[in-house]
Amino acid sequence: MIHGGYRFSDEEKPLFPGAPYSPRLAPRTRVFYAMTAFVMAIASGLANGIVTSNIANIAGNMGLYVAEANILLGVYVAFNAAANLLLVKARMQFGIPATMRVVLGSLLLAEVIAIGFPSFGTALLARAVSGIANGGLTTLGLYSLFQVFPLRHRPMASVIGFSLPQLAIPLARMVFIDAVGFDDWLGFHLIELASVLTALALLNLLPLPPTDCTKAFEPLDAATIVMTIVGMLAGCTALALGRFYWWTEAPWIGWALAAALLLGGAVFWLELRRKRPLLQIRWYGTGDILLFTLIAVVIRVALTEQTYAAVGLLSMGGLTNDQLHGLFAAVFVAMVAGIATAALLSRPERLLVMMMCSALVIAFAAWLDTHSTSDTRATQLYISQSLLGFGTTLFLGPALLYGVARIIQRGRTHLVSFVVLFSTTQNVGGLGGAALLASIQTMRQRVHAEALADSLSLGDPAVLQRLGTTAARLGPYIGDPSATTAQASAQLGQALQAQAAVLAFNDTFWVVSLLALALAAFLAIVILSGEVGRLRARGPTGATT
Repeated sequence: MIHGGYRFSDEEKPLFPGAPYSPRLAPRTRVFYAMTAFVMAIASGLANGIVTSNIANIAGNMGLYVAEANILLGVYVAFNAAANLLLVKARMQFGIPATMRVVLGSLLLAEVIAIGFPSFGTALLARAVSGIANGGLTTLGLYSLFQVFPLRHRPMASVIGFSLPQLAIPLARMVFIDAVGFDDWLGFHLIELASVLTALALLNLLPLPPTDCTKAFEPLDAATIVMTIVGMLAGCTALALGRFYWWTEAPWIGWALAAALLLGGAVFWLELRRKRPLLQIRWYGTGDILLFTLIAVVIRVALTEQTYAAVGLLSMGGLTNDQLHGLFAAVFVAMVAGIATAALLSRPERLLVMMMCSALVIAFAAWLDTHSTSDTRATQLYISQSLLGFGTTLFLGPALLYGVARIIQRGRTHLVSFVVLFSTTQNVGGLGGAALLASIQTMRQRVHAEALADSLSLGDPAVLQRLGTTAARLGPYIGDPSATTAQASAQLGQALQAQAAVLAFNDTFWVVSLLALALAAFLAIVILSGEVGRLRARGPTGATT
C-alpha cells in the first residue's frame, strides 16, 4: 500500500496516531487478518493462564512454597498493567511493526535464557517481559481485527477484539499438565516461545497497514513510567502474597502497600503539574470515568469467583486441573456466546443496560454455587460457571465502548490515560479480587471450624459412632488401641476442617453474588436517573428545549 500508489480516503484514516489505516481489502485478505487476530489474542493470555492454573505444581518443581511462586503472578500483572504507558506512545512515535519487533524480540530472548538457564530468577525475568509483550499482543490482535470489518462495524470489532483474549483462560485450563511440566517446565517455555515466533511470523507475513507516526515521548515520561512500574511491582507483590503471609502478620506487606501508594501519589503530583501530561489525572476524577472505574473493578473482582473460588472448591475435593477440561470447555463455549451477544447487541444507548444484565448474570451464577457441598464436583458447576463465562464477555465489550466514547469526546491526548486505566482495573483488579476472596475464605473457614468444633461433643452418640467406625477400620493397620483412637480423632478433625472450608467457599460465593447484585442495582439507578433527566429536558410537550 505504501509503494503501490494506494490513496487512503479520509474515512480510512485512524482516529489516533499509532493506529493503522483501514483500507478496502479483498475478502481473502480479511480472512487472513481474522485468523491473525485470533492467534494474537490467544497468545496474549495463554502462557499466563497456564502459570495461573498450575502455580502449585510450578512451586513444587522449583522447590518453592506456593506463596513464593505467586511472585510470578504479581510480577506479570505489574508489568502488564504498566506496559501500556510505554507501548501506546512507542506505537505513536515508532509505529506498530518496529515497536512490536523490539518487544517480541525481548520476550524471545527472555524465554531462550529461561530455557538455557532454568531458575526462579530467569522465570521472573520471562514473566516480566511477557507482561509487557502480552499487552502489545492484545492491541495487535485488536488492530488486526479492525481490518476484517467495514468501518461502520468498528464498534463490533472493538467488542470482539477486546473480548477474544479472555478465551485464553479456559483454553489454558485445558492444557494437560504433562505437556508443560517436564524438565523444569520446559514445555511451558516452549509454548510461550512458539507463541512469540508465531506472532513475529504473522507480523512480517501479514503486516498491518501503515500508521501516522508523530513525536510522542517527552523526558518526564521516563519518570512517570519508572515510578508507575516500581509502584505496581510493590502493590502487586503485596496483593499476590498477602493472603499467604497474612496481611497483619508480615510487616513488609504494609511497607509494600505504603510504597505503592506513595509512588502512585508521586505520579499523580507530577502529572498534574505537566503542560503535556502522560496521564490525564483530572479526567480520572470526572463522573463518567469514576463510574467506569467502579463498574470495571467490581466486575473484575466478581469474576475471580471462577479462577479462585470455584477451582479452589474443586481442588479441595481432590480434582486436578486435568480433570476440569470438560468444565472449561463448557466455559469456553459460553464465553464465545457472550462475545457474539455483546457484538450483536452493543449500541451506545444500550451499554449501561448490557453491563447491568451482565452483573445480574454473574450474581445468579454465584448464587447457584452457594449451594455447594463436599460432594460437589465439576459436573454440578457446568451451568453456573458457563453463566459466569457468558457474563464475563458480555460485560467487557460494552464497558470498553463506554470508555472509548469518552475518549472520542476528549481527543487523542486521553488515549494513554484510558488504556492504562482499563488495563489496571482488569489486571490489578483480578489480582486484588483473588486476594479479597481468598482472605474472606480463610477468615470464614476459621469461624466455621470453631462453630463446628463447639457443636461436637464426645458424649454425642453420633460422634462416638463416627469415632468407633473409623477406629474399627484403622485397627487392623495400626494395632495400638491408643494410636488408633488418636488417628480416628485426627481424621474427624480433618473432616471438620474440610466441611468448614466448603462452608467458607459458599460464603465467598455469597459475597460475589451480593456484590454483583449491588452493582446491578446501582446501574439500574443510574439508568433510571438518566431517563428521568432526558424526559425533563424534553419538557411536557416532548419537544427538545
